[in-house]
Amino acid sequence: MLKKLINIVVFVPLGVLLIVLSVANRQTATLALNPFNPADSVLSISAPFFVFLFLAVIVGLVLGAAVTWFTQGKYRRRARSEAHEALKWHREAEKQRGQAEKLATQASLPAPQG
Repeated sequence: MLKKLINIVVFVPLGVLLIVLSVANRQTATLALNPFNPADSVLSISAPFFVFLFLAVIVGLVLGAAVTWFTQGKYRRRARSEAHEALKWHREAEKQRGQAEKLATQASLPAPQG
């Protein structure tokens, strides 16, 4: 419930802000990718300004996610290693439990008389 409330408190104002920015920035802007000749039409893109705003936000989110994912790699590797070790010790415990049960059943059987 708290997570849903926090999502509403964060995402509703963010959505309203993006809508307001989109409506306010509908005029066409040109992004020139050639620093030596900005008039070069091959390396320039014309679109409404809010498109560039959205692209900047999306690129920032993707780059931030990628950096976070790479910096947390050592923790994921450690978690995998510890999970494998826990599984190994669990198997060893099961093996020892089986041997203990086998020894207990052998000790409780009467000796054969002949």
